[in-house]
Amino acid sequence: MATALILGCTGLVGSHILSTLRTSGAPQFSSIDIIARRSPPSAPDAAVPVEEFVEKDTSKWVPHVSSLSPAPSVLFCALATTRAAAGSFENQYKLEHDLNIELAKAAKQAGTKTYVLISAAGADSNSFFAYPRMKAELEAHVKEIGFDHTIIVRPGLIVGSRQESRPGEAAFRFIAGAMGNVHRSLKDSWAQDADTIAKAAISAATKVEKGEVKDRVWVVAQKDIIRLGATEWKA
Repeated sequence: MATALILGCTGLVGSHILSTLRTSGAPQFSSIDIIARRSPPSAPDAAVPVEEFVEKDTSKWVPHVSSLSPAPSVLFCALATTRAAAGSFENQYKLEHDLNIELAKAAKQAGTKTYVLISAAGADSNSFFAYPRMKAELEAHVKEIGFDHTIIVRPGLIVGSRQESRPGEAAFRFIAGAMGNVHRSLKDSWAQDADTIAKAAISAATKVEKGEVKDRVWVVAQKDIIRLGATEWKA
């Protein structure tokens, strides 16, 4: 049986990864650890035990990852923020890149074999914009750590209900929803539901854990997200 560590479990995609795993949406996972700044909503119907490490001081997260024994089989990383929430792009970079890399290194040293990163379709080291460059740098530096398997999930626009306000995204999410109501294919090529992205991440990790996929680095693009998280998904 596999075990999981989830980072970013209170965010849009991370919360769906947690809810799917702990309600036996992926029965091959026997236990879950989470690290967060606040507790996720309770789940009375949870079938899989969840160990919570809730700590607002993120400097304590890396030592906690190092202390996990046995180390989780799979680390799901959906830890992210916005420039507005962080206060500046520099602060956003410290969390989305620097902290994620420190946590990944600690997990690798502890014995984690598979790392699943929720990235972005627009990740591009040559982009004029800072955010896509940051995502590309995070991907590159995670690959350099050398997990047995690194899975990079690259969704387009993430569709779902966010706790924080993102007016710009909200407009595009409305358009995506409207296009999806006409025909799902009009949305799926550029926007994916958070639940589908989460299931795709879990499905990819499961295939690696079962030995069905042996690639050291597997990039899960938008069409793969739909295939793994919707078309082929089986709880």
